[in-house]
Amino acid sequence: MGFLAYADGVKLEVLKYPDPRLRKKGLSVKEVTDEHRTLVTNMIETMYDENGIGLAAPQVGESLRLLVIDTRPTDDDGKPTTQGLTDLEKQVKQPIAIFNPEIVVQKEATTYEEGCLSVPGFFETVERANYVEVKGLDENGKEILIKTDGLLAICLQHEMDHLEGKLFIDRLSFVKSNKIKNKIKKTGYPDAEEVAEERQKVRELRAERAKSVSAAKKAEAEKAGKK
Repeated sequence: MGFLAYADGVKLEVLKYPDPRLRKKGLSVKEVTDEHRTLVTNMIETMYDENGIGLAAPQVGESLRLLVIDTRPTDDDGKPTTQGLTDLEKQVKQPIAIFNPEIVVQKEATTYEEGCLSVPGFFETVERANYVEVKGLDENGKEILIKTDGLLAICLQHEMDHLEGKLFIDRLSFVKSNKIKNKIKKTGYPDAEEVAEERQKVRELRAERAKSVSAAKKAEAEKAGKK
């Protein structure tokens, strides 16, 4: 399915930490049905409406091993673009819907500033694999294998954590994790405007980081070419 195929979904409620339903492990899907496909459509609609790049079924109260992702940036008209994606990311058709995802290959450690629709307004650096190969079933029940790196690889790992009842704050140090949890307990979540401001700061930080990585790779390629 393509981007326009998901235009008529229904927005679902996104659960927020510390809702206990977020800690339930997702159950494997034996057969992809029309009901599952409707859930996919609604999850993608919800993800877009929340300005997210990924969403797992447990986040909307469905304890299933299902996730949806679209890490493509958008242009000034709000349309998805491939600008800034890695070569591997460009080869993956998005949005992605994958049932029973399983990582079969992962390598090259990296770090990234992660946030979560279930922990809105909070961002922290998390260590992940930069390259992954993930197998699973698509929305038609067909086996698929995704080979990717960059933000898409990171997002896949982040959403797969949800299927195990884990949040990105569980991957932080005890001190950083407790700082976020205590702040939520004491003052609750920031309002929509504050969340938007934090997201913009993170986007700018990610953009600067991407430029640095791109410049480093270019310099390395030029150096290799002179040998």
